[in-house]
Amino acid sequence: MSDNLVCDPEVMCCTLNVLPNTPALLQKARLPLAVHVQPLKDIPNVPVVKVDTIVRCRLCRMYINPYVVIIDRHRWKCCMCSRFNDLPEDFSYDVKRKAYTNGRHRNEMNSSSYEVIASPEYIVGNLAVPVYFFLLDVSYNAIETGYLISLCQSVIEKLESLKTHDNVMVGVMTFHTSVHLYNIHHRYTKPIVYKLPDLENLFIPAPDGLLVNLKTSQSLFVDLLTNLPSMHKDNKEIGSCLGPALKLAYEILAPTGGRVSIFQTKIPDVGEGSLKSREDPNKRAGEVVQNLTAATDFYKKVALDGSSSHVAFDLFMLNTQYADLATLSVLSRYSGGCLFYFPNYHLTSNPVESSRFDETLDRYFSTNVGFEAVLRVRCTQGLSLQLFHGNGFVRSVDLLSLSSVTPDLSYAVQIQMEDSIEDTKVCIQAALLYTTNRFERRIRVHTICLPVSTYLSDVFAHANQMAITALVAKMAVDRSLNSSVADAREALTNVALDALNAYGENLSSGQRGGQLPCPFFLRALPLYILGLLKSIPFRLGVSTKLDDRVFMLDQFKTLPWTHIIKYIHPNFYPLHKLNDRNALYVDDRVICQPPLLPLSAGCMDRLGIYLLDDGFNMYLWLSSSVSRAFLRDVIGVQKFGDVLSGLFEFPHLDNVWSENVRNFIEYLQSTRSTYSPVILIRDDQTDRVMFYERLLEDRTSDVLNMSYIEFIRHLHSLVTY
Repeated sequence: MSDNLVCDPEVMCCTLNVLPNTPALLQKARLPLAVHVQPLKDIPNVPVVKVDTIVRCRLCRMYINPYVVIIDRHRWKCCMCSRFNDLPEDFSYDVKRKAYTNGRHRNEMNSSSYEVIASPEYIVGNLAVPVYFFLLDVSYNAIETGYLISLCQSVIEKLESLKTHDNVMVGVMTFHTSVHLYNIHHRYTKPIVYKLPDLENLFIPAPDGLLVNLKTSQSLFVDLLTNLPSMHKDNKEIGSCLGPALKLAYEILAPTGGRVSIFQTKIPDVGEGSLKSREDPNKRAGEVVQNLTAATDFYKKVALDGSSSHVAFDLFMLNTQYADLATLSVLSRYSGGCLFYFPNYHLTSNPVESSRFDETLDRYFSTNVGFEAVLRVRCTQGLSLQLFHGNGFVRSVDLLSLSSVTPDLSYAVQIQMEDSIEDTKVCIQAALLYTTNRFERRIRVHTICLPVSTYLSDVFAHANQMAITALVAKMAVDRSLNSSVADAREALTNVALDALNAYGENLSSGQRGGQLPCPFFLRALPLYILGLLKSIPFRLGVSTKLDDRVFMLDQFKTLPWTHIIKYIHPNFYPLHKLNDRNALYVDDRVICQPPLLPLSAGCMDRLGIYLLDDGFNMYLWLSSSVSRAFLRDVIGVQKFGDVLSGLFEFPHLDNVWSENVRNFIEYLQSTRSTYSPVILIRDDQTDRVMFYERLLEDRTSDVLNMSYIEFIRHLHSLVTY
């Protein structure tokens, strides 16, 4: 089968690659059924279809795809509901051959992922104009961090990326204890500032000029961004009136929709939506975690109002102290926006977060964005959708409303089996209708087709343990918010137990052999579950800031399944064993590959150099016994005492070892959409704890206090067959 006919599993995949044919068999397997979909993921050369008539099933409304059956030039059979449908007259005509064919020459028949340029019936009213509105905290704390300098410079540098169409609009609002609006209409020679100190009676002071066309007002917009840091550099106001500023921003964008980028450095404490600290630092290592949910419905209401008007809120948190992320994060959750978190950010004194902030902004302003989007998932008769996971507003059981959507956002949909499946296969299709930032309405379609079996052994043999783990992580987030973290941990352990019990019950006593039986394709599931139990969202007994925990809970709901697996089970490389035995060849470069190690200190050599990559950070471990040759040829120093811990960038040194290490690191960075800073850790400094706590297979300070071997023994003692 052609590679294009099989949907990229990073774009769309199912937790079970072979489905049971009856609800009873699925229940017997005790494995969750769901699909993960990253609908706008960057796909090289995604096929684009432009037709007068978009071909869909008249009954189930599925878009035509490679798995349908073409009966003849005039008819096709739906692979989802088996209905016979008519084909447009020109569908089977091949322009290149100048002859009628079976239609397999068309893009939509040769790729499981393709885009359709939407016809007029998919456009209600006017197309959504790409709107970017910046809501900036300029309180004393914000100015001290220096983020405004970096942000304004980044926006100026990325203007051409934002200017994807002549109709793109921009606007700026700043706030501390009062709100400031900026009129940058092109008829003026310099920006006009409106200061609104009365937070209870905020109003829009000018009918136009607050939201302007970027092309015609670019010079004033650049002038404003250039001078904004100096305009507020002497500000001494310590309060933050985020709530009133949000409501006014929504009022400005309600007629057009758009993307509000919020940059916040402290807990909002002035005006409507004010919050108070709910964290007790003395209880960070406790076994009961409180205040994971919002303290007020104010921000949820703003988000839902925004969603109804196609306004998305993207929240950038740069706080140095507790800011009640549990309350503020609902802005992005219910509006379909994104949450970014840079704890203890400072432009100069925290280079790790400063570099991460700069790289995140670079990606944020240059990536494709979909506006006014809806995601609909359809599946074969006998299956029905149960629950969505991800940021957005659920309009109906199969429809998710997204004010904006980016290539990095992922969603999961739990599926239940209501009736037996008579066919030998099932189809699941996700369709994203959105407006591109180039002012074009499109539909991106992804389809997967899965076989159906009457044998439980087939279901276990083709289970996707990584997709299952990512799904139960999302389910555990809901359990943590609706019940408690302790209940979520128990549910995670039960996932592994249920799978082991279900498999063991179908084996004879001779096949069990007194050991813990585990199907081959689920053999890593206990390890991944242990990784979840020891991860920041679900760990107990370890000092964890509340905002840190809430951020990772949010990330587990929105991250693609591959990112979740990388985070809970990082890749562990011995850099001193880089060799060309399994080398990759990328862009005429040889990328030497080191072997992968188990996540245990027992696999480390005191003379070795190790890299631990969890997708968020790359930790470079250096022992005091490291060879002087490595220090000289790769690190660029003469002795270990000269090595500085923290953010590290490999110097360009003229030797093979240095080139191989740099090529490998650059290759790792190129395989992800988000930047991962390299953090150098010395074995004689206290920050080595960051490294040791990621060694999953060893004992950690978590309340579980188990190594991987001990956890396996624990599961073995709990199995019931």
